[in-house]
Amino acid sequence: MRIHPLEFEIFKNAFLSVAQEMGVTLCRTGFSPNIKERLDYSCAVYDGSGETIAQGDHMPVHLGAMPLSVRAAIASVVMKPGDMVALNDPYQGGTHLPDITVVAPVFLRRGGRFAARPAFYVANRAHHSDVGGMSPGSMPVARELYQEGLIIPPVRLVHRGRMVGDLLKLVLANVRTPEERAGDLTAQIAANRVAEKRLQSLVAKYGQESVVGYGAALQNHAERAMRATLRGIPRGTYHFEDALDDDGFGQNNIPIRVRVRVAGETAEIDFTGSAPQVEGSVNANFAVTLSACLYAFRCLIQDDVLYNAGIARPLRVLAPEGTIVNARSPAAVAGGNVETSQRITDVVLGALGRALPHRLPAASQGTMNNVSLGGVNPKTGARFAYYETIGGGMGGRSGLPGISGVHTHMSNTRNTPVEAIEHYLPLRIRRYGLRQGSAGEGEFPGGEGIIREYEFLTQTDVTLLSDRRRSAPYGAQGGRPGERGLNTLVRRGRKKTLPGKIQLRLGPGDRLRIQTPGGGGYGTPRRPRKKNR
Repeated sequence: MRIHPLEFEIFKNAFLSVAQEMGVTLCRTGFSPNIKERLDYSCAVYDGSGETIAQGDHMPVHLGAMPLSVRAAIASVVMKPGDMVALNDPYQGGTHLPDITVVAPVFLRRGGRFAARPAFYVANRAHHSDVGGMSPGSMPVARELYQEGLIIPPVRLVHRGRMVGDLLKLVLANVRTPEERAGDLTAQIAANRVAEKRLQSLVAKYGQESVVGYGAALQNHAERAMRATLRGIPRGTYHFEDALDDDGFGQNNIPIRVRVRVAGETAEIDFTGSAPQVEGSVNANFAVTLSACLYAFRCLIQDDVLYNAGIARPLRVLAPEGTIVNARSPAAVAGGNVETSQRITDVVLGALGRALPHRLPAASQGTMNNVSLGGVNPKTGARFAYYETIGGGMGGRSGLPGISGVHTHMSNTRNTPVEAIEHYLPLRIRRYGLRQGSAGEGEFPGGEGIIREYEFLTQTDVTLLSDRRRSAPYGAQGGRPGERGLNTLVRRGRKKTLPGKIQLRLGPGDRLRIQTPGGGGYGTPRRPRKKNR
């Protein structure tokens, strides 16, 4: 099939618009603030083999891992027109249990009948604020996967256009906020239906051969761009090492080591030598590690290409099974998705910085500062569960300082507005602003972290999963590290420093203050070092 440049651009934007419209639908129809306000979801379009064609500008940690869930769904369930499959199993392409993926086949009609096989698949992944488990929010400091929530293998959520009621009942019986969960699941179904209709309309307008052919052309274009980018990196092997603070159960300084071998148009990312999997929940599964690697290398491509299956073709990821970057079931993984993914990104970008010292930035905050909480609302008697992440400082880069108070790398959510939190939940936000003095100094300094302080109005169970409380985000090219994060409990006027990973029960009047890390500085500072606050 001949590829025409103008048609190529039309189809590139058409596929991208399908994924973006999925996201808009999910946002507008979702029930929870996590979906409606924070936009903690991701959407993508896949070819008939489950390989990515286009994805929305959503969550990097979701998008690089989601193809493994799509392929697990295809392998496990024979999907027919009108079917959708749901799953969250981290050992079948999931990231952690709160992230539920819904996969739908897109069948095309031939002669009035549906074709025997799907021409495309569409899928979205949304973070649900509670999926059961030992603590509200389903992000516990856990020792095994079973403590983290309900495990959903690939199963039909929708059969011939109708929701499978028994499955829905089973899911809702195992969560603390069933109405909210039902609303978010139906929003995911709606998003897939919109995408299905858009792809069918695209085929009706341009023909199946053109639509499928240009989908493959977009993947090939991304592959060529990745190979061209790799050719611009000096051949060699580049090492880097960083560490997680701890696992929440006494194991400290957990190293992640990488060797990036660049050989012309290909690269190998090898994590041999990283720590064995740990007792706590900071274990990453392979899907998370793959996602972080793909993201890091995609950042090197300067051309406007879609982030799809072509990016991965020249790359090989080696993550030894049973390690912190490829844990065996049933290891706990809630923090692996949100914290270890950030450290994997730090070490891969750090290694690439050895090869391209004037292109790669200093480390960003390196944590998502996860806060999950829940209890009973005294005004309504209903249970509540909530989850959010908090931004921090971006690393300084050649020619530009880091941005302050933003989500970086594997996270791409918005903050939940103070007004929305206080409307939904029995708590107040007493303080929210930039953490002045937290940025790493340099010719181009890092960005500032954030201070967010909660005051609880009723008894509330709270879980913190955070990192960079002991280790600092590294500087680059002579820049200084960013300030480490700090968690503080304020009770009856007394302050107590909290560990990065902890579960606690707070009462009315208790305050929780989260101070997030600043980004590392880039380049030798031009002025004397100032003391961070």
